[in-house]
Amino acid sequence: MLPKQTGEKYLLSSSPHAHGPRTVSSLMLDVIVALLPAFGCAIFFFGLRALLLAGTCIAACLVTEALCRIAMKRENSIGDLSAVLTGLLLALNLPPDLPLWMAAAGGVFAIGICKQAFGGLGYNPFNPALAARAFMLISFTGPMTTWSSSAWQGLDAATTATPLALVKKGAEGFDWSQVAIIKNLFLGNVNGCIGETSALALLLGAAYLLCRRTITWHIPVSFIGTVFVFAMIQGGVPPLVHVLSGGVVLGACFMATDYVTSPITAKGKLIFGCGCGLLTMLIRTAPTGAYPEGVSFSILIMNAIAPLINRWTQPKVFGK
Repeated sequence: MLPKQTGEKYLLSSSPHAHGPRTVSSLMLDVIVALLPAFGCAIFFFGLRALLLAGTCIAACLVTEALCRIAMKRENSIGDLSAVLTGLLLALNLPPDLPLWMAAAGGVFAIGICKQAFGGLGYNPFNPALAARAFMLISFTGPMTTWSSSAWQGLDAATTATPLALVKKGAEGFDWSQVAIIKNLFLGNVNGCIGETSALALLLGAAYLLCRRTITWHIPVSFIGTVFVFAMIQGGVPPLVHVLSGGVVLGACFMATDYVTSPITAKGKLIFGCGCGLLTMLIRTAPTGAYPEGVSFSILIMNAIAPLINRWTQPKVFGK
């Protein structure tokens, strides 16, 4: 007996089959809004210089994005806000006194080389802002490692050293257990890049992203947790000093969680976060290493193996 003909027609297409209200521009806007507390603290602690750095980086990214899309004969993608976010993230990863032309060069490299050269948003294997920062560290080593004086209690402001630089050097006789030190690290009254100093502001932004479900807890918790456990096992410096110093919170909550360059499975995200935290601490504590920070390089290394992590952790197809 033949089945009854209903006259209904079905459209066959590839995934995704379910669509939601979120768009690329709305996701990017969420992250930009989440970064506003950290940017506000940057202006508070470093003044007009932070505003100039951010404006320069964002302008360079927007101009480069527009020119690249014209050269590639593709539609204008400025409206998705990804170039604005890249410029803001890059600025937050720069020292306050960096010459503006260097900041502009970083923006051009981030968009032109690290993003558009691979085909645009969704095709770049590495986080553009972090890749640009690594490029600038190699090309402009002196300016990228020169910090403004800080009113951080317990340190001689004339040294203009970051907390991690003191950790790397050993800081003989320095009492890391002082409550004021942890307080200043948490609030942001320390030397460092303009956007990574205030852990409180960054955590407020991360909480907003979690509430909006723009990111999940897997990468931030595994990243920060690995740094904390490694520092606790190693001893010497309190684990909170490592967690609150440098770019751990900024990297874990805003850089490592990038949709394009991080794994898509929950298990993969946990592996990714743990790998970032482990590599960060290995770079920071290597006795023969000269670089006191390791967040940027650790995330870039894990970006490179993110496709393999996706393959290792992909769920089994139903029925197999």
